[in-house]
Amino acid sequence: MVLAAAESKNKQLEEDLKREQQWHEEQNQLVDFLTKMEEETKAQVELPEKSSDIDKLQNEILKVTTFKNKLLIALKEFLEEHFPLPKEGVSAKKKSKKPAAELITLHKILEILMEQLMRRPHEPYVTINDSFWPPYIELLLRYGIALRHPEDPNRMRLEAFHI
Repeated sequence: MVLAAAESKNKQLEEDLKREQQWHEEQNQLVDFLTKMEEETKAQVELPEKSSDIDKLQNEILKVTTFKNKLLIALKEFLEEHFPLPKEGVSAKKKSKKPAAELITLHKILEILMEQLMRRPHEPYVTINDSFWPPYIELLLRYGIALRHPEDPNRMRLEAFHI
């Protein structure tokens, strides 16, 4: 009985050994295959010249910066032509003892909103003060360019469009 148990255990150990050897052989084949693929990939990939790539990127950045500056100049000219500040005599009806704040252009309002959005995307709201002309505020809000703060109507932010 002891001999039969020992032979059974020995047979089981031999089967385990065969499985382990087969698994070891499969792992060796996998390592060989991956090593061969790595060598082929290294041979196929040629490192591009870094200096030419950097020059290309710098040229692209220069082109984009130039284009951005042209767009900003064109936007400023358009806004100055089509959205001028109100004349001094317009507010003659509402004269008060306080001196009126110096109004800022629509271009400057948009610039403030854009800077705030870029500088502090987690808190993009700008407080509306007396230098913001109310018709400009209404224009930005009505056409969805800017949004009011949900809790404070004296604050607004630029609407970030996703393309």
